[in-house]
Amino acid sequence: MTIDANQVTLFVVEDDDIDYMTIKRSFKKMKIVNPLVRAKDGQEALEQLEANMIRLPFIMLLDLQMPRLSGLELLAKLRHSAQLKDTVVFVLTTSADERDIFDSYQHNVAGYFVKDEVGKEFLEVLSLLDGYWRIVHMPGEKQ
Repeated sequence: MTIDANQVTLFVVEDDDIDYMTIKRSFKKMKIVNPLVRAKDGQEALEQLEANMIRLPFIMLLDLQMPRLSGLELLAKLRHSAQLKDTVVFVLTTSADERDIFDSYQHNVAGYFVKDEVGKEFLEVLSLLDGYWRIVHMPGEKQ
């Protein structure tokens, strides 16, 4: 059974309400109908994932700079979890720090985007994600 690309959930882990609203508006503008689920920090995201509250398949869009459990801390927990280690994660953050970029890729992120650099091209980032989940085979799919 092949999964319909419109069934892929975008799990947004973002503490900033304005950034999250921008993502929601951009989805609407681009007519992307995939489910959109939010956690306001890494701890909330981990709790939702461990409780199987996020419908499969999903792709995570992760901010790094968050309270309680940062994005990098969440990535470390994901990669050490037998259940969650294959989570597809794209980072969308304000940090252009080389250490954050390096550490993120050490945790096998699929891509790293800096919010300030994306700016007007944000719709292109979402278009990339939309294209990604339309052509990539996600875990759990049958060929």
